[in-house]
Amino acid sequence: MKNLLEILFVSTRLGLTSFGGPVAHLGYFHEEYIRRRKWMDEKTYADLVALCQFLPGPASSQVGIGIGVMRAGVLGGIVSFLGFTLPSVIALIVFAIILQGLDVGTAGWIHGLKLVAVAVVAHAILGMAQKLTPDLPRKSLALFALVGTLLWQTAFTQVGVILIAAILGFVIFKNQTDNETTNLQFPISKGFAAICLTLFFGLLIVLPILREVTSLEWIAMFDSFYRSGSLVFGGGHVVLPLLEREFVPTGWLSEEAFLAGYGAAQAVPGPLFTFAAYLGAVMNGWQGGLLATVAIFLPAFLLILGTLPFWDSLRRNPKIKGALMGVNAAVVGILISAFYHPIWTSTVFAPIDFAFAAVLFSMLVYWKLPPWIVVVTGAIGGAIIGLF
Repeated sequence: MKNLLEILFVSTRLGLTSFGGPVAHLGYFHEEYIRRRKWMDEKTYADLVALCQFLPGPASSQVGIGIGVMRAGVLGGIVSFLGFTLPSVIALIVFAIILQGLDVGTAGWIHGLKLVAVAVVAHAILGMAQKLTPDLPRKSLALFALVGTLLWQTAFTQVGVILIAAILGFVIFKNQTDNETTNLQFPISKGFAAICLTLFFGLLIVLPILREVTSLEWIAMFDSFYRSGSLVFGGGHVVLPLLEREFVPTGWLSEEAFLAGYGAAQAVPGPLFTFAAYLGAVMNGWQGGLLATVAIFLPAFLLILGTLPFWDSLRRNPKIKGALMGVNAAVVGILISAFYHPIWTSTVFAPIDFAFAAVLFSMLVYWKLPPWIVVVTGAIGGAIIGLF
C-alpha cells in the first residue's frame, strides 16, 4: 500500500508538471524515477524505453506504466497511469465543455513551458549518453540513429533504426561481457502476459465486427479510438491525423472544433493521447471523454503488460545483451534527433528563447532545484517574454 501511494503521489506530480511531449516526458521520468528515487538503474530504464519505442501506442505512457508495474505489480501500473494521465484528461474535458473558443495555443506561458521541455530533455540526453554511449562503437551507433531519424521522418523509421542497431550491436558486442547486474522485480507471470496479448489482438478483430452488427454509437466510438491507439508508431503527434480521419469527415465534430482541441492539448501537461478525452467530450459530454480515454489507452496497457515478462527474459540472455547495447545507444541518438525536431525547432526562435532555456537548464542541472520550480519559472518567464 505504501508503494502504491508513493507511485500515485509521484506520478500525479509528474502529470501536473510534465509539459513538452513524449520525449520531454522521458526526460522528466528519468529525472524523477532514475536520478532522484533510483527505482531502477539506467540500463533497465533504457531497455524499457527501447521496448516502448518498438510497440505501437504512446511510448511515454507505456514507460510510466512499466515503471509502476516493476515497482508494485499491475496495480502499480494502473496507479502510475492514472496519476500521470488524469490531470490532463480532466483539464481537456473541461476545455471541451467550457473553453472551446479560447485560443490557448498562442499564450506566452505555454511557450515558456516548451522552453522548460528543452532544458529537461537536454539534461536527460546528457545523463543517458554518458551511461549508454561510453565507447566509440556506441557513439557511432547513436550518430547513425540521429542521422537516420532526422533525415527520414516516417512512422516506421524509429522501429527500423532500432532493428538495425540491434543487429549491429549483436555483431559488434557479441564477445563482450556486461558484468553490471540489475535488481529487477517483476511480479507478472507469462500466462497473464499471454492473456493480455490475446485480448489486444482479439479486440482489434472483434470491435469492428460489433460496430457493424450493432450500430451503437458508443461501440463505434470505442472502436475508432481503440484502433487509433493500437496502430500508431511514433507517439501522440502521429495519432492526430488518424483521429482527424476517423471523426471529422464522418461529421462527428467540425474541423474548427478539432483544431481548437489541438491547441488546448498543447496547453496541458501529460500525454498528447489525452486529446482523445477532448474529442470524446465534444461528441458526447464527459462520459464520452472518459470512454475515449479508456479506449485509446487500453491497447498501450495490454501491450506493455503482455510483453514485459518476455522482454525481461530476453534482456537477461547473454546472446541478446550485445543487441541491447546497440539498441540503447540508438535510443540516445533518437532522443537527440527528437530534441532537435520537433522540440527545438518549435520552441527556440530567438536569442532570448535560447538564453531563457539556458537559465532553466542551469536551475535544473547545476542549482539542483526541484522540477516543479523550474516549470513554474518557465511559465512565468514565458508569459513575461510574450509581452515584449
